[in-house]
Amino acid sequence: MSRVSIKGQESSVTVGKIVCIGRNFAEHARELGNAVPDSPILFMKPASCIVPDGGTVVIPDYTNECHHEVELAVLIGTRGAKIPAEQALEHVAGYAVAIDLTLRDVQNTLKEKGHPWEMAKAFATSCPLSDFVAAEAVPDLGNLSLKLAVNGELRQNGTSADMMRSVAEVIAVMSDYFPLEAGDILLTGTPAGVGRLASGDQ
Repeated sequence: MSRVSIKGQESSVTVGKIVCIGRNFAEHARELGNAVPDSPILFMKPASCIVPDGGTVVIPDYTNECHHEVELAVLIGTRGAKIPAEQALEHVAGYAVAIDLTLRDVQNTLKEKGHPWEMAKAFATSCPLSDFVAAEAVPDLGNLSLKLAVNGELRQNGTSADMMRSVAEVIAVMSDYFPLEAGDILLTGTPAGVGRLASGDQ
């Protein structure tokens, strides 16, 4: 059972599901040669794939291309389904930084066969996650910096302003398909600059 905490709060929260949106940054879609979608691409990760801040990722032995994808994570605080975008942020308990680790070679093979992506996205340790900060501590979601460095070298450097769907819109569209429960975590997409990780990288 995975649990997460919000800084400054004593109690922790049991994580339910992790719902992710793909290609929410146009430049990321283009860098991989993918079409910019006109409808949402949604997939899930199990809570068991979370790695807490400072933890260690284990790259599976069935891949040669594990990619990093830094993302803004949203912790749902109250249940909702078919949530209007203008009410979506009322359901948020906190925000964090996550990495949606992706086995790119495995994903490409699955896509060619028309199969789901979970084998490439939902492996153990595939979701490194920081502690959450309370939602009220993040008043402006429109221009949050999203950066990732590997061994001190900056690779990803984007902002939430580049999202094709805003955080509120992501919550709304996800809740159209899946009822969102307290403890669910939403990953909101990655900016351009994704790349390969090797054993020993930090």
